[in-house]
Amino acid sequence: MTKTNSNLVWHEASVSKQERHARHNHKGCVLWFTGLSGSGKSTLANALDRSLFDAGLSTYVLDGDNIRHGLNKDLGFSDRDRQENIRRIGEVAKLFVDAGTIVSTAFISPFQSDRDQARALLADGEFIEVYVKCPLEECERRDVKGLYKKARNGEIPQFTGISSPYEEPKTPEITVDTSVQTVEESVEQIIGWLEKHHILTR
Repeated sequence: MTKTNSNLVWHEASVSKQERHARHNHKGCVLWFTGLSGSGKSTLANALDRSLFDAGLSTYVLDGDNIRHGLNKDLGFSDRDRQENIRRIGEVAKLFVDAGTIVSTAFISPFQSDRDQARALLADGEFIEVYVKCPLEECERRDVKGLYKKARNGEIPQFTGISSPYEEPKTPEITVDTSVQTVEESVEQIIGWLEKHHILTR
């Protein structure tokens, strides 16, 4: 675990989070999409992002695969590396929220403790856990990237859902079941939640 240098001092920004919220006409938050590979996290996060962006909101998507091509390309898939992967994403997401942005993160993030750690970085109401629920059998049937087949053949060690555990969220703010809901229905459900909790208004 990296320790904070005692010589570092946090520099307060000249523009506050509240001012950015007022400029954007909505609050910043993290929509943390978690679920098995193939459950539809990236598809749903991007569909939501398109809907919110088209409505004039300030938005961004942090996708697990994309982040591992850059910021986290030095990390593997051991439990320790998975934890560090999520820690870094939590810190990056926090910066987006501070900028007044609605950021959607699409990561398997299999461990509850890591998701709780990411939540702890943010103020109350800024971390919204979205459990993209989908049975393993359905995810494996889809096998969008061909990863389950490789995992079953022993080509991918520590693959979540097969040889590495996935801990379902205990109390997610939102649960969508992509085995029965369409992308459109799921997006509408999430937007409805954001409106109900006054993060955005129509």
